[in-house]
Amino acid sequence: MPEGAPLPLEIWLVWLLFVLDAVAILVTYSRMPARELYHVSHSGLAGGLSRVLVFSNYSTALVAIAVLAVVADRRAEAVVALVGVVLCAGVFWPGVVDQANLDAKPANALAGVGVLIALVLSLLRVGRPRWAEGQSGDRARVVVAAAAIAFGLPWIAAELGFFLDGVPLLGWLFETGKHLPTTAAPPAVHHGHHHGMDGVLLLVSAVLISRVAPSVRRGWLRSALGAYLALMACYGTANLANDFWGEQVWKRGWTSWRIPGVLRPSLSVAWGVIVLGTVALYALAVWWNGRRVEAAPASAQTQ
Repeated sequence: MPEGAPLPLEIWLVWLLFVLDAVAILVTYSRMPARELYHVSHSGLAGGLSRVLVFSNYSTALVAIAVLAVVADRRAEAVVALVGVVLCAGVFWPGVVDQANLDAKPANALAGVGVLIALVLSLLRVGRPRWAEGQSGDRARVVVAAAAIAFGLPWIAAELGFFLDGVPLLGWLFETGKHLPTTAAPPAVHHGHHHGMDGVLLLVSAVLISRVAPSVRRGWLRSALGAYLALMACYGTANLANDFWGEQVWKRGWTSWRIPGVLRPSLSVAWGVIVLGTVALYALAVWWNGRRVEAAPASAQTQ
């Protein structure tokens, strides 16, 4: 994209998704007692702010890295963007985000500052935002994003602090507030934030930023961003599938098999599938974009 151009509308939509989600987390964790939430010990405003800080690490920092890659294409901001990427990468350090203890820790401040850098650099590029031009594959993007949001409806309700029980159609389609035999005491979908929702956010963000990636001018950065987005999409899909299957299929007793958890990288079959899916998706994107570039000159010659 041109050196002084404002950030595309896709990036602002990504930020909007995470800001709205953070507000929902802040309100729900502030007004509900910790015992009705998941692996947190604080209530009130302190509990809300604590959970938002952890959310700024996982999954916001993962997406902020992709945003910083877009921002780094501008020479004047490349060094600061690199610092932001290094800080955001702190989320990968073992123990920084622990699913068994989602209270904020001092270590969470590092990735939180990285996300803040990404947001500030984005705000410095304020202008009249426009959609990235000349992109193909938007029908597939719409289908993927719509499917992710549809699967995420129980988690969206949970973040707002209510169940879907009693909601026409959705209350029949999804199990949320019932205490099923396999859940012991908690309801099928506990209030608050879910890693399945992180999967939705990662997948939808990858879909949006993928429209921007081809416009990154530096070849190595464009390739790195494309590969990272492919990994982000596959990782997000795996977490979405794991949480949805566990809550909507396994908890109902329909099967004893569960989709393996993939929150942390490991030498496992599940992560092997994620890696293979990433390679396949990235290769497909490269082929598709190359096909589009080849078709453009041919179209120009016929005019």
